[in-house]
Amino acid sequence: MQRPVGELIRRWRERRRISQLDLAISAEISTRHLSFVETGRANPSREMVLRLGEHLDVPLRERNQLLLAAGYAPAYSESRLDDPELAIARDAVRRVLAGHEPYPAVVVDRYWNLVDGNTSVGLLTEGVAPDLLAPPANVLRLALHPDGMAPRIRNLGEWRADLLGRLRRQVEMTGDPELDRLLDEVREYPGDEPEAGFPRRGDIFVPLRLCHEGTELSFFSTIATFGTPVEITLSELAIESFYPADDATGEYVRRLAAARGTIGA
Repeated sequence: MQRPVGELIRRWRERRRISQLDLAISAEISTRHLSFVETGRANPSREMVLRLGEHLDVPLRERNQLLLAAGYAPAYSESRLDDPELAIARDAVRRVLAGHEPYPAVVVDRYWNLVDGNTSVGLLTEGVAPDLLAPPANVLRLALHPDGMAPRIRNLGEWRADLLGRLRRQVEMTGDPELDRLLDEVREYPGDEPEAGFPRRGDIFVPLRLCHEGTELSFFSTIATFGTPVEITLSELAIESFYPADDATGEYVRRLAAARGTIGA
């Protein structure tokens, strides 16, 4: 059952912990009118729905739902990544992945499903159970499942806490029940409790300390997204790139890539 647009706007405002007054000021409308919209006493225009969605930082997918609830057509299109319309973006993503060799990089969607990755991702997924790698592979399951990377992660408590924290913030940001179910699932995987892992003195980020053929490697990652997207698929893509956190890891990965013939030493 479709909930009224005013109720949805109020829920988003409360999720963002913004008062009616603050939202009204930022969106340049009267507090009285905003109150009327939230209680259903006034019907917002299409432009107002879009403006409130922007100021509440509502994801594009959910902005479409606001429009539908108000009786308007969706404003944001959604395409498959292999559609011709996204060819330029798809090519840019693949250039980023290839340019990051010999270090791992992955592309994930809103639900942490693996969309693409470079050849060096095999360094992370080596030894993972085949069923976890079957499409659509989910990178949270790959990382934290006992048949995945978890047995090879030397600081599982730290890394698990970081991943669960990111997913928890995403649930709060989107209110997506599917993400909430994913959080419940991965939270139940056996392993070190999140509270058991703490950054070591001197660390400036939470590294991924991963054992590969008896050698402990250390990586940190950065996450890139498309700027100012107006298409749902692009807005939900994220590129996570892993970098060596120390010289020994960088040298090891470069030697391994050279030996495998995937990149020059």
